Amino acid sequence: MEFDYKHDLSLEDARARLQVLGEYLKNRHGINVTWDGDKAAVAGKYMVVSIEAQMLLGPGVVQVRGKDPGMLWRNKAKSYLQDKLATYLDARTPMEALPRTK
Repeated sequence: MEFDYKHDLSLEDARARLQVLGEYLKNRHGINVTWDGDKAAVAGKYMVVSIEAQMLLGPGVVQVRGKDPGMLWRNKAKSYLQDKLATYLDARTPMEALPRTK
């Protein structure tokens, strides 16, 4: 599964917001997100789906590249991730208002 998500934030702001998203994913679903510069490794399991992906943060875009969860879960997984990116990379939402837990 691969897609790009465009954003209008500085790299620093986008990275900080994606780190908060990582906290949320860990607290909510037990999915680990580890950062190395502008690259994040995402790993875990949600329900019956194993998750293995990378996010690469660049100017104006987040590239998501991951293991295809299969035909039954592909659209749901992609939609979920795009919705989360839309929430966490929305400059109108203050950082302190972004969910970190359930």
